[in-house]
Amino acid sequence: MNSSRPPSAAPALAPNALSDTLSDTLSNPLSTALSADASAAPDIYGISRWGAELLTVLPSGRIGLRNPLAPTDAPTDLLSIVESLNERGISSPLLLRVEQFLGHRMQRLNEAFLAAIRATGYEGRYRGVFPVKVNQQAQVVDRIVEYGRPYDFGLEVGSKPELLIALAHSLSPDAVIICNGIKDAEFIRLALLSQRLGFKTILVLESPKELALVFEESERLGIRPLLGIRIKLTRRVSGKWALSSGDRSSFGMTISQVMEVVDELRARSYLDCLILQHSHLGSQIPHIIEIRHAVREACTFFLELRREGAPLRYLDVGGGLGVDYTGENSATPNSVNYSLEEYCTNVVETVKLALDEVGEAHPHIVTESGRACVAHSSMLIFNVLEVTRYDSPEPVVEVEGDHEMIRHILAVQRYLAPMRLQECFNDLTYYRDELRALFRRSQVGLRQVARGERAYLYMINRLKAVAQTMRALPDELRASLDNMSDIYHCNFSLFQSLPDVWAIDQLHPIAPLQRLGEPPTRSGILSDITCDSDGKVDEFVLADGVKQTLPLHELAEGEDYYLGVFFVGAYQETLGDLHNLFGDTNVVTIALRPEGGFELLHEQEGDTISEVLSYVEYDPRALMNSFKKVVEERVNRCSITVLERKQLMDAYKDSMTGYTYYER
Repeated sequence: MNSSRPPSAAPALAPNALSDTLSDTLSNPLSTALSADASAAPDIYGISRWGAELLTVLPSGRIGLRNPLAPTDAPTDLLSIVESLNERGISSPLLLRVEQFLGHRMQRLNEAFLAAIRATGYEGRYRGVFPVKVNQQAQVVDRIVEYGRPYDFGLEVGSKPELLIALAHSLSPDAVIICNGIKDAEFIRLALLSQRLGFKTILVLESPKELALVFEESERLGIRPLLGIRIKLTRRVSGKWALSSGDRSSFGMTISQVMEVVDELRARSYLDCLILQHSHLGSQIPHIIEIRHAVREACTFFLELRREGAPLRYLDVGGGLGVDYTGENSATPNSVNYSLEEYCTNVVETVKLALDEVGEAHPHIVTESGRACVAHSSMLIFNVLEVTRYDSPEPVVEVEGDHEMIRHILAVQRYLAPMRLQECFNDLTYYRDELRALFRRSQVGLRQVARGERAYLYMINRLKAVAQTMRALPDELRASLDNMSDIYHCNFSLFQSLPDVWAIDQLHPIAPLQRLGEPPTRSGILSDITCDSDGKVDEFVLADGVKQTLPLHELAEGEDYYLGVFFVGAYQETLGDLHNLFGDTNVVTIALRPEGGFELLHEQEGDTISEVLSYVEYDPRALMNSFKKVVEERVNRCSITVLERKQLMDAYKDSMTGYTYYER
């Protein structure tokens, strides 16, 4: 509040007036001059940075999907895909997988390692594996195996169910199955027996205690095991998953445990079975130097184990290859400062230099780059249901009988100007809060408070308009205005479809599917359909960095406004929970056609309410019978008619078989 000068002392202006230079901006706070062709519009969402190979903005202002395996093909209109799926009865929210996006990532990873091996003269091979835990969905794993077979690409499993998935696939003879995690006798037995089918199934020892079970099952079956050993590196990397690296990580053995295992293997004449060394570098490692240092330390362990007599042939450097979710190309938690090709070259070169120093043969290099394989292949699509605004364009003018605080709120427009914006915001907040305080003390009526709130929202709208004409805002004011942004209520569950956004502040690029050639006039955050205050997205990837609000368009009458969340193929499908009993969304896998259309390859209907209820131990039939008894009791009491009974039962049955999300 400006205490040195009462608002009435300012020069009088018409209630709705500002300078002519601001008039257009006031009616359209985020307006920017654009050409009619959306391709000439500013790329405010950064699509050209984080999605250049996969996405483009079409002249119509819609997002187009590129085929990265055939760059000259016409892009496919993403909104048209959604509309076509709607006509088929496949409604949003939906998870859309693009076959070529997955194929492209598999091709790039394997070809980049092959190129690095050729360029450096490396004498070993690349034997990548996909960690099934990253995305266990059948359509994903099937295509990983299909695209990976020419490259002898294998699978990594960490549980018995995942091992069953791996063994049901036809891998190439030289591909490996890496078995990580805690293993019981049944797990070990199945892995050993799979060797008789020609699988190269390697049991990675996580602790010395696993040895006893391996010896027992191996001798009982008469099958010599293929063994690996997981070693904790001493070096820790940065990023969101730093704790999964270093000697305090959950899995793997310390140096003393490694020597204990080596001695036991030697004593039981099993040392010749130890063919692989595994070290997990981390996940989404942002800095390439950290990867080089960790690989170099892994090589040191590798050479020492060979000196101990272990005939190691595979060096598994685990995960770590990151995804540039923001397009910043920087060593930040949601980005990386290296390319996929640079990663491959650095790994190969580091291993080669370390082994060449001592004249040792080059091992086959194994990586478990799950995130980099599948993150790009999927996107979550949902529609906006409604908007809660924290400003209003509806003019409010002073009338006789207005409370003093309402007059003060409206008088702020007399000195509303860029240089005094913070002062204006402070004054508005003070007068609004004073009016609320008077209401709480019963000194002003509800109608006056309601009118004061409308006046306040109108003035906030005008203040935001002035803010949009300024090149920069003070941090405090920017934060205050972000807190006054709209809430776009959207048809999805954050906890089911984007769990990492909620749990670890993971960033995924988000953009409207349409109207990209039209200046967005609003700014907001996204709220999901769950009844939880945590069900919101309030950090966004934009062309000029990460921001707390997302530029959005006014909803148009009779038109669905769709948003896409991109790069959600890693972990999000697997980690989702049933908050408020919202289940899996509809899932569709498509292939892009050369002329710009698409082919529907696979459809998986989202969970029905009855299915979700069964997940939490309810019997849908028993619920139906219980409800029927309740309804029949009301009929007997004459509380409802027989016709009303039928209406109630029909509504209950329809809901039981319906989609858990908002349906039109």
